Amino acid sequence: MKVIFLKDVKGKGVSGEVKEVSEGYARNYLLPQNLAVPANKSTLSQLEAKKKRKKEHEKEEREKAEQLKAKIENVTIELKAKSGEGGRLFGSITSKQIVQAFKKLDISVDKRKIDLPEPIRTLGYSDVPLKLHPEVTAKVKVHVTEA
Repeated sequence: MKVIFLKDVKGKGVSGEVKEVSEGYARNYLLPQNLAVPANKSTLSQLEAKKKRKKEHEKEEREKAEQLKAKIENVTIELKAKSGEGGRLFGSITSKQIVQAFKKLDISVDKRKIDLPEPIRTLGYSDVPLKLHPEVTAKVKVHVTEA
């Protein structure tokens, strides 16, 4: 029996996949648990429409990320911090502080998207990568000055 998986089933199939399974397995487990539906013309056309909508949505998200990248790369974030000898900071600049600086510029960025391997601990300019989308990465300049 051909079925379309609605959810991932370990060892059998992933969501959205059309696969041939035994009739007993389908009728006794997959269908009652709402893990799959029988594959017929209407369900296959619904699956295609769903895939098309998903692809359009992903394309739209990527375009938004590209626009945000263009906006972000023209900006330099200015942060002030206390420092000691040699330009070493007493504390450090974290992704949370960078997000707060973006909010002042009316740009909303999630702090989890900031790919800061370790906090900034020196004065001067630093390039901080932002992972806006799996395929779109932006770099923002962060300028740390003496407070």
